[in-house]
Amino acid sequence: MKYQFTYIAAATLLLTACEQKKPDPAKADSVATTEQEVKLPAPYETKAVKNYCNVIGWPAGKTPVAPAGFKVSLFADSLKNPRNIYVAANGDIFISEANTEARGVKKLGAKVLGIAASQNLGKSANQITLLRDTDGDGKIDFRGVFLDKLNQPYGMLILGNSFYVANTDGLWKYDYKPGQDKITAPGKMILSLPAGGYNNHWTRNIHANADGSKIYVAVGSGTNVAEHGLDVEKRRADILEINPDGSGERVYASGLRNPAGIDLQPGTGTLYAAVNERDDLGDDLVPDYLTSVKEGGFYGWPWAYFGQHEDPRLEVKRPDMVKKTLVPDLSLGPHTASLGLKFYDAAAFPAKYKDGAFIGQHGSWNRSVLSGYKVLFVPFANNKISNKPEDFLTGFIANADKKEVYGRPVGIAVTKDGSLLVADDASNRVWRVSVAK
Repeated sequence: MKYQFTYIAAATLLLTACEQKKPDPAKADSVATTEQEVKLPAPYETKAVKNYCNVIGWPAGKTPVAPAGFKVSLFADSLKNPRNIYVAANGDIFISEANTEARGVKKLGAKVLGIAASQNLGKSANQITLLRDTDGDGKIDFRGVFLDKLNQPYGMLILGNSFYVANTDGLWKYDYKPGQDKITAPGKMILSLPAGGYNNHWTRNIHANADGSKIYVAVGSGTNVAEHGLDVEKRRADILEINPDGSGERVYASGLRNPAGIDLQPGTGTLYAAVNERDDLGDDLVPDYLTSVKEGGFYGWPWAYFGQHEDPRLEVKRPDMVKKTLVPDLSLGPHTASLGLKFYDAAAFPAKYKDGAFIGQHGSWNRSVLSGYKVLFVPFANNKISNKPEDFLTGFIANADKKEVYGRPVGIAVTKDGSLLVADDASNRVWRVSVAK
């Protein structure tokens, strides 16, 4: 009974820690972005919920669903939480395999809350797997562990003769030759990154600028809304910029709660981010968003959301920060966990997809109905968003009433032959979407 009481008490503490004090709510509002009109309810207009999905896996022969004219096939399976995908210029495909680690009381609490059924927890694989489809037939010809003994790797990048890996606690640089099957030589950490502690957002993404002279490093916040204090948020909720050797660090943009998806717009080289916004303000707050990232721009976290809307929960008020908050370009819906981003810069898909953006929505837990769990497409024309987002890859939700899902899409990449790869981390698979022939 002693141990049972301890476990129940631990789970109760976890539930209590998730509750937020509810000040007098602000008013509902409507925001005109550059691309759409976004209606924002008042905070706490609906009750904040914890509605975790239950991943049941894919039945044999079943796949996600793409629009007419496309074919969806299983590209890789039996992976270990494939979270992100990077495609090299020579066509080599790298999969970072890592997950949230939970042990002991935390793991028990996750089981009680329902978190454990929604994702892979426990020991992280901490490796990068190399896949090759040498003849472009959509089938893997080579598969092997490219790099291991990492620390929750996510972002990957090749610049010249260097292979970069963004672990949760630092950016590493390795000597690399195109076409090699495995890295065995030791690398070097060129940039330490904040990690540990609560570490709500452990993924670190990286991307080079257009000429390869700088590297952007996306670092999510440590908490939901700075509830553990700002000391644990230093160099977090930011996109940092560094030189390829790790020197010259500066904050490129800030106030981005979790900018897990970053990519450059084709042609312009403008940096874009898919941002996973805050929780516990109600069903329809706060929308995740896609935005071009302005150098020196501030996007609100933790003091404001979706433009100059003050978060009512912070005890320390910063009206100056609220006032300088930029409005993002496009709402992607609240609590969709929009984490993956890739512009389509190939030519295999129909013309409407050229230079548009694909967004992997990992799926909600803080909404009374399951939201996300799909890949969106955002059309672009003349270097601007030209229409509202549309569903591209669906069918991940098996039974909404029972909260059952087959899998959860996240990282996205475009292969050398123009196919789209989608990491489905919860089911340990990668899907391939190609034009039907």
